[in-house]
Amino acid sequence: MKPEQNIQIIEKLYNAFSTGDMPTVLGLMHPQIEWNEAESNSLADGNPYIGPDAIVQGVFSRLGANHEYFGLQDVKIYGMNENMVLATLRYDAKVKATGKSYNAQAAHLWALNDEGKVTAFQQYVDTKKLADSEE
Repeated sequence: MKPEQNIQIIEKLYNAFSTGDMPTVLGLMHPQIEWNEAESNSLADGNPYIGPDAIVQGVFSRLGANHEYFGLQDVKIYGMNENMVLATLRYDAKVKATGKSYNAQAAHLWALNDEGKVTAFQQYVDTKKLADSEE
């Protein structure tokens, strides 16, 4: 696929995530997607998460359960060669258990197949900010 098409798919995914439209988010994923949270992130304990169900249970449901709110800000999406897309963004969130908020810099590297399904995800994030908010 062309970089512009891949960008549109990832934009659709972020827009759906921001409105809570999980069926659309999950529908954009390949059934065998490999999802990796950043090393030292508390959610990395399940890496790699294989398939949308594993991602929902291991990542999305835990984010929801552990946060008063969790949002994405300043999302910028860049098309790359070989069906790769890079997104830079910030997480704006508040941890329920500690009452601490954080605004952390993050990057997401996405891989898509020729059918436009997301086959891989790698998160990069300021894990110290996340860890500090959990203490």
